[in-house]
Amino acid sequence: MIKQVVAFVENQKGIMWQMTAALRKKGIRICGMSTVDSPEFGIVRMIVDQPEEAIHCLTNMGIVVKACEVIAVALSKSEEMESVLQVIQDGNVNLNYFYSSFGGDMDCPLLILNAADMDETEAMLLGHGFACLDVIG
Repeated sequence: MIKQVVAFVENQKGIMWQMTAALRKKGIRICGMSTVDSPEFGIVRMIVDQPEEAIHCLTNMGIVVKACEVIAVALSKSEEMESVLQVIQDGNVNLNYFYSSFGGDMDCPLLILNAADMDETEAMLLGHGFACLDVIG
C-alpha cells in the first residue's frame, strides 16, 4: 500500500494552483490527483513522491491535511481496469472509491483504490497476479 495525501480546501479561485505551485517549489512531484467539490469546500486526493513533505507543506499553508493508505495497482493494459474491478466484484469487496493516476516515473497507469478492508483487498489482488505497489517515485 502507499500513502495518499488528502487535503480539505475551501472552494475558492486559485486554490489548486496555490497548492500545486507550493508542492512544486518544494520539489514534490504529484503523480496522481482526484478532486471532489461542493459549493463550500473540496477534497483533493493526491499521490505524491514525498507524502510526509507534502503534508508538512500544505499544513504550513493553513490547509487541513490527512494521510491514509490506498492500494496502487499497476495496469499494463487499458482493459486491466475492468479485470481489477471484476476481482473486487467477485470478492464481494466494498470499494469506497477509486481513480486513475499517471504514476510518476512509471510507464503504466495506476488504479488507486480505497476499500473497506484494505489488507484483504490487496491480498486478493496480489493473489490474482496484479502488481500492487508499495512506493511511488
